[in-house]
Amino acid sequence: MRVTAEARDILATATDLLVIPVTAIGDEKRLPGRLSGLDRALEGGVEAAVASGDFRGERDQRLLLYPNGALPAKRVLLLGLGKDSGVDADALRRVGGTAVREGTARKAAKVTVAAARSRRLRTGAMAQALAEGAVLGSYRFDAYKKKAEDAPGEIATVQLSFDPGTDLKGARAGAKRGAVLADSQNVARDLSNAPGNALPPAQLAREAQKVAKEVGLRVRVLGTPELRKRKMGAILAVGGGSANPPRLIALEHRPKRRKNAAPLCFVGKGVTFDSGGISIKPSAAMDEMKHDMSGAAAVVGALRACALLDVPYPVVGVIGAAENLPSATAYRPGDIVTSASGKTIEVLNTDAEGRVVLADAIHYAKTEYDPCAIVDLATLTGACVVALGRWATGLFANNQRLSDRLRRAGDVTSELAWPLPLMEGHKKAVKSPVADLKNTGAGREAGSSTAAAFLAAFVGDTPWAHLDIAGTAWTTHTTPYQPRGATGVGVRILLELLADWKSPKL
Repeated sequence: MRVTAEARDILATATDLLVIPVTAIGDEKRLPGRLSGLDRALEGGVEAAVASGDFRGERDQRLLLYPNGALPAKRVLLLGLGKDSGVDADALRRVGGTAVREGTARKAAKVTVAAARSRRLRTGAMAQALAEGAVLGSYRFDAYKKKAEDAPGEIATVQLSFDPGTDLKGARAGAKRGAVLADSQNVARDLSNAPGNALPPAQLAREAQKVAKEVGLRVRVLGTPELRKRKMGAILAVGGGSANPPRLIALEHRPKRRKNAAPLCFVGKGVTFDSGGISIKPSAAMDEMKHDMSGAAAVVGALRACALLDVPYPVVGVIGAAENLPSATAYRPGDIVTSASGKTIEVLNTDAEGRVVLADAIHYAKTEYDPCAIVDLATLTGACVVALGRWATGLFANNQRLSDRLRRAGDVTSELAWPLPLMEGHKKAVKSPVADLKNTGAGREAGSSTAAAFLAAFVGDTPWAHLDIAGTAWTTHTTPYQPRGATGVGVRILLELLADWKSPKL
């Protein structure tokens, strides 16, 4: 699907579906200026709908009209935005997503979206948000379904239409950026939605290599012999119960002008299926554990976007990939494993495996790349879902400026990140009497914070933030640009962090 930005009269545009966003119409029922011409063309049809109360521009309210030759457009969809003061980037993403979904349902080949006016956003930001919504809204995971005769259509073009005379340079740059970000998020969605039998650690590595080849990233994959050579006993322990051995994957974006600068490292948890191991999970909803590699998926998507957008800073993605299954060779509660850092870990619960995998991945990122900062993403704790639900990602950090930047990036992208505490007490809670650390803290108390404290032990003084995406990585609640399943959360917040990365000094 191609997204374009044009400046033209929407009423003179030939299209299969013309979508016109409309802010709330007051009690005086006066039509906004942009609807007056449409109303004349339709011989008062819009005014009649407003007067009857059928359409008042309320949020997500819709009115589908058929011009019957009065306009070049075959269909016109009026889409309510709600109050003018509430028209922000996410409102426009919803417009883009709704436009594509409505067009797809009607087998439209071309959809034109009239750019809504926003007091908050410049032209480029408006185009970016609309493009993000359109591309994200077009996503379907149907690779394993036989195509039905009544399958939805494929939209070839989404045209973002701005008022005549608009300077299109910013609009086209914004549309391009939005499409790249959303495409990259859809790549992450595909990886996260893939069933565990189709995406074991080795296949996740191959998918990362495929993306790297397509966009020009460097890639390195460490298999079992190299992991043993590097004494990565943590990731090897987690993957020891599976016939599919673990992998460590590194993707590198190195712009020529700053290729030797200290990179920003993104580290992703890539547990391709998590049964809980010997500490096995309940069977209910265990199918969702195919999403336990959503942090890894976000890292692949983010590095793809870095390459395509030519981010001017070095960025490295490191993924620890393993499958956590029970077997005669699985690690056990009570085991003590030695991580690549030399720190020993007492295993109290084999279902607290993500932090064990990340221990080696974070150490590798820190020692191999000497980064200016590390951000890890992981579906780490159910406790974070209890604390924040599905509305926000948990944010922990040892550096306030990095935390503030991530929170600001979450606000811009609507991938909200909420700071949670990381106290000395949490760090003491993961000390073990028989090893350096234990992989669970004080029972059910502060589970997200003690998990973050465990990771902090492997970070040292490097500026670091941890994003617990357990509650935001997949969903059963659909929105105009989010279907059921994987969300791809993390891609846009990381790229927005880079957009604000004026200096690596923290």
